Amino acid sequence: MGKFWSILFLCVTIFGVGTFIVAPSMGWWLPKNVGSETAHSIDHLFMFILALTGIVFIGTELTLFFFLWRYDGKSNARPAKFTHGSHTLEICWTIVPAATLLFIAIYQMNTWAAAKMRRPSVNGGAMPYTVEVTGRQFEWRIRYPGDDGILGTKDDLFDVNDLHVPVNEETLVALKSMDVLHSFFLPNLRVKQDAVPGMKIPVWFHPVEEGAYDIPCAELCGWGHYKMKGRLVVESRQAFEKYLADLKTRQNAVTPPEAEKAAATAANEAVNPTPLAESVR
Repeated sequence: MGKFWSILFLCVTIFGVGTFIVAPSMGWWLPKNVGSETAHSIDHLFMFILALTGIVFIGTELTLFFFLWRYDGKSNARPAKFTHGSHTLEICWTIVPAATLLFIAIYQMNTWAAAKMRRPSVNGGAMPYTVEVTGRQFEWRIRYPGDDGILGTKDDLFDVNDLHVPVNEETLVALKSMDVLHSFFLPNLRVKQDAVPGMKIPVWFHPVEEGAYDIPCAELCGWGHYKMKGRLVVESRQAFEKYLADLKTRQNAVTPPEAEKAAATAANEAVNPTPLAESVR
């Protein structure tokens, strides 16, 4: 059986490496990257770690193949010899992985800082366009600033599962959750951030190509997690402003509950006028 297992380990190596070679041409690879420099640096970091771990994988599998083939019990008449071990080897294969992990930790610091720590600014320090995204079982609630450009005022605009942003501009998302943990995931922009109840977490991205892209929830958030999916629409500044204008028109066309109540009261009083004495009381 030693020969069989040695060939099996060799096939695992060949199949694994072959899959990674043909995957991009077959469309089995990462989704198209439509982000700015930060998104591309994330891809670069991913490929660097993949190449590093791939070399270790190939070396490990080939070593397993060699020892299983060379020292098969049926074909090798020489008895096995057991040793206590080598302190030198123990130290080497402890230091080398530790040094490699330390190198990766330092190598990725600039990418991490650009994606998670250095908030973007425009026009000499001004804040970029900001929207609010709130995760709720099982939808993304979107809130845009109104004409005053400030979130949290009466003229804010609302939508569900439909996030529109202008192309070639920085967008800042104030990420929140109304109930449980969700994960705001933009695979085409290499953005992924958990939405934590009770916290407002900043998320930013800079799309450079127009189109419609998925916003899935990447955190198991309940029975309807599978259908919690929104849409990111990256469009020109002119199309974006038209979308906001249309959204404002639709929103203003809906009669508020207070206005409905006042209208119903006025209609009732028109049919049944209130006596003057009761009105004074």
